[in-house]
This record gives sequence, structure tokens and C-alpha cells, in this order.
Amino acid sequence: MSDDLARMDATAQAELVSSGQASPAELVDAAIERAEQVNPEINAVIHDLSETARAEAAGELPDGPFKGVPFLLKDLGAANAGQPLHLGMNVLKEANFHAPMDTTLAQRFRAAGLVTIGKTNTPELGIVATTEPKAYGATKNPWDTSRSAGGSSGGSGAAVAAGIVPMAHANDGGGSIRIPACNNGLVGLKPTRQRISEGPLVGDVMSGVTVELCVSRSVRDTARLLEAVHGAAPGDPYVAPAPLRPYTDELDDESGGLRIGLLDSSPIEGVEVEASCVEAADKAAKLAESLGHSVERISIGDILMIGDGAPGLEDSFLTRWAAGQAATLTQLGMLLGRAITEDDVEKLTWDLAVIGHERTGARYLLDVGLHQALSRMVAVWFESGYDLLLTPTMAEVAPKLGEIDTSLPDLAAYHRCLPLGAFTALFNLTGQPGINVPLHWTDDGVPVGTQFAAPLGREDLLIRIAAQLEKAAPWADRTPPVYAAAG
Repeated sequence: MSDDLARMDATAQAELVSSGQASPAELVDAAIERAEQVNPEINAVIHDLSETARAEAAGELPDGPFKGVPFLLKDLGAANAGQPLHLGMNVLKEANFHAPMDTTLAQRFRAAGLVTIGKTNTPELGIVATTEPKAYGATKNPWDTSRSAGGSSGGSGAAVAAGIVPMAHANDGGGSIRIPACNNGLVGLKPTRQRISEGPLVGDVMSGVTVELCVSRSVRDTARLLEAVHGAAPGDPYVAPAPLRPYTDELDDESGGLRIGLLDSSPIEGVEVEASCVEAADKAAKLAESLGHSVERISIGDILMIGDGAPGLEDSFLTRWAAGQAATLTQLGMLLGRAITEDDVEKLTWDLAVIGHERTGARYLLDVGLHQALSRMVAVWFESGYDLLLTPTMAEVAPKLGEIDTSLPDLAAYHRCLPLGAFTALFNLTGQPGINVPLHWTDDGVPVGTQFAAPLGREDLLIRIAAQLEKAAPWADRTPPVYAAAG
């Protein structure tokens, strides 16, 4: 039965429970067995919560849409009170730090009926686009264990791709949902800014750079989970526009007629796009056209109206990213009762925190203002008549493990991540939603994703196009060499 379950998405597993064909305990036990089978090879799950998961599954679960379905939380962001929370950091690992309270999103995951069996690996503070923290070691890509599973939700991405669970929690501050989804052949939706509450301890992160949701194997799982957990909580600093109708209504909408812009050159000057990534975007464009949509090739200048690249995008993003690390280390020091020092963290983390403290509040506001200007340009482009933007998800195929080294000086690891986040980070700054869809693989079997971006608040369009593409070119039967099911 475990082999059959490994190939089912979360919706199908929930239907087994609701129909009485399987119990939550059976689903959870099978997922734990699958984790024991493959996790030693890929190092995706770093905190084993099987004991509490079995107890939950044997008790009364909320009657949500995913009642009894096994789930994994990323060890960064959403958290349950009393469970380990280490953020990829040795200092928290050594302190045996545990979450002081439930986050709003963790409560909503639980209300949806999900049963958390463990927590997944993440780079220190989620900073880089690969999951190779000094605290817990590298997570390996199930499609090619010499390659990165992506970051910062690489542990979640690898676990879902390897069949441990059908979907897992993820969050995204520069591409950290979409990049692991791209590298692992999964669906990864970054919602609109503040679509999902980050409370109660956090209002927003870096003025709205980060968002939360999941990586999954099917569009319908992503739509159903978004439907279950979206919405503001009391005290949130601002809220996303309300959806026009239930997200799940988009799954069966096969209407064509969307106008799509195709951008396959990098929005960051000096970043080249690998041929496989261009090929993936072109393939998605042709498939979209076959479904009745129109696709027009554009340049970044058409969107931003400022030439062939976004001036200062890399350095202005650095302002917000570095400020975030500086603030986080200060907050963690308050929780631990002592200041975090240079010896407590990886070199890149400390170097970013130093920059975060050095750059002034005025500089921060100037760069946020620049990003707000970019937001207006992107919004105006959509208002000019475009429904969606289609891009490669990344400018290169999943890199080899070890290429992004956070121990190097001069922010080398940060700069090495630019090709990975060249197409994704823009929408963290501007707030629009984006989704990775797995439509292409290289000749040697490595997934290469495609990103669609939509106007602010229009996740419905992303779910609709992704569901259409999934039906036209299904990916569910594609499984990696490291996979927790026989045959």
C-alpha cells in the first residue's frame, strides 16, 4: 500500500480517508516508512516528529480538506509550539531551541487536517538558493544526487520529489518556493504579498519580501491548500486583495484567450540564460498557444521601460536582504539571552548582517522606494493588456552541490545565486504571484521549470493556466531515481 500512496497526491490520499478506504494512521505510518527508506540518501528531513504524528493520527483530527494526510514543515517560518526550530543554524541546534508558540499558518495547516511527520532542511536563515547548511549538511536532489535541491525550501522540495509526502510547507523570499520546485520537478506557487499571514510574531519580513505556502506534485493540491490557509489574521499590517472566486474553481476552467508575454532573457544585466532554460520556456509557450492562449515575445525593457535591465536590482535587493539578516540575528539574540556573534553563524550570514547594520534607514527606504517604482511598472505592463508573464524559472539548470559556498569572502555565495533567482526575485520585490510548473527535463533527466507570473492578487490565473498545462502534458508519472516506491 505504501508504494501506491507514494504515487498519490494529497487530494487522493484525503479521499481515501474520507471514503473509509484508509485511516490517517495508515497514511502516516506509510509516510514514515518512506522517509526511513530514502531520507538517508537525500537528507531532506532533519527533525523526526513521527512519535507525535502517530499520536495525532490516532486521535481526533480536524475535518479539513486534507484530513489525515502526512505533511512536512520547513524548519524556517511556520512552526508548531514545542517543536524544534533551528533555521539552519548551528547556534539554535546547539541550544536545542524550540518554537515558543504556534504560528497562524501552522494552526491553519493543522485545521486543514494535515499531520506533520517531520521538519525539513534549509540553508542558514534561508539566505541562499541551495540547501547546504553547516548545521545539517547538504540536501541532495533526488533526480541527480550530485546536484542541489535548491533553496531555501530545498529539503521540502527533495522530500516531495522523492515521494515521502505529497506536499510540504515552503516559503519564498527571492525564489525559495519556485527554485526548489524547478530543481525537483514540482509545482511551486509563490502567492501575492501578504496573501497568507506570517503572524503572530511576525507582521511581514523585509517589508513584504517573503511569503508562505508549499511545494507539491499537483496543481489541485496547491489550489486546495491555498484555499484552506489564505487570508489575513488579526493585527496583520496589510492584506492581499480578496480572490474573485474559490481557487479550486480554476481547476476545471479550460477557457483560452489569455494574453501572455514571453520573457526568456534575464532581467538582470550580465546574467546569461542557459539554453535548456530557454527551451523550457519556449516549450511552455507553444503548449499554451495550443490551448488557445496567445503568446508574444517581449523584453524586460517592455515591462520596466528603462532599458535592457533593471538598474541597481542586485544591490537594492541586497539592502533589504542584509537588513533582514541583521534584524533576525538581533531578534534571535534576544530569544537566546545573549548576542549572536560572528562565531555563531556562517560567514555569509555575518557579512550580510554587517551590511544590514551599515546601510542607513534612509538607504533602506530609498531602495524600498525603487522597488515600489518597479512594482508600478510591472503593474502598468499588466494593465496594458497582458494577463500573464512567462519566463524560465531559473537562468541555469540545478547547479552541482558545493558551487554555492557560504564560507567564501566578498559575498561570493550571494552573487553565485544571481542566475538562480534572476527571474524569481523581481516578484518578491514587486509582490506579484508566480508559479513554477514542471514541463521540461534535460536529456540526462534533470527538471527545468517554467515560471508564470500574474498581476497582484491573481493567483486564480496561475492556477488556471497551470491546471490546463498539467492536463495537456501530465508530469505525475515522472519520478526521480531516488524515490520511495518500488517499480
